[in-house]
Amino acid sequence: MNILVVMKETFDTEEKIVIQDGKISEDGVEFIINPYDEYAVEEAIKLKEEHGGEVTVISLGPDRVESRLRTALAMGADKAILIDDESLFGDEYTTAKVLAAAARRVGFDIILAGQMAVDSGAGQGGPRIAEELGINHVSTAVKLEVNGTAVKVERDVEGDVEVVETSLPVLITAQQGLNEPRYPSLPGIMKAKKKPLERLSAADLGLSADEVKAKTEVIERHLPPKKQAGRILEGEIKDQVTELVQLLRSEAKVI
Repeated sequence: MNILVVMKETFDTEEKIVIQDGKISEDGVEFIINPYDEYAVEEAIKLKEEHGGEVTVISLGPDRVESRLRTALAMGADKAILIDDESLFGDEYTTAKVLAAAARRVGFDIILAGQMAVDSGAGQGGPRIAEELGINHVSTAVKLEVNGTAVKVERDVEGDVEVVETSLPVLITAQQGLNEPRYPSLPGIMKAKKKPLERLSAADLGLSADEVKAKTEVIERHLPPKKQAGRILEGEIKDQVTELVQLLRSEAKVI
């Protein structure tokens, strides 16, 4: 079974966001594998252990992303691909086009991804890639079973569970609860240094910057306004209700 994992690098979730000149500063920032993508990597390795095959991890980003790919290799993935061509960096549209081209080049039976990236929260990656490839897509998986070409997925639907049955090839996005990602072992870390990591450019993928040009443009970035302290209303209940309504109308402007 050819198993692909599309993976993104994100800020460590403990990092403080700093904006300088309208851009998010990366000075001194620690980067990690997007936490939802860790579930995808773990599930891919479990599928390989159960059914055999090979796990390839693919990422789009600058040279430093190699470190995150090596972590996935240390967890148990077999090989990695880094697309580090800056002409292919863009928005969700661009990323999906590029990663779909890489998937076609490698070949796949199943593609796994995180259900969203913790930095953007867009949740567009998986569905867009599946659409580009013309394959089925199931999101927010909390349980996955593969039997031959048949696939059964239990997916989170806002606190409940929906069961979806489909077939290979398919793209599935991982939700928290699908598994518990393993920590890379020392032998795994040593082996990861020797595992193949291929770098691809636009030419390798048969793409041009114009055909994958971003469809969106970021005009401004800013931090959310600081929250003001809450107010405690006092007096008789009926007076509090009257005051609350007045405040909602005059200050909060929600009624």
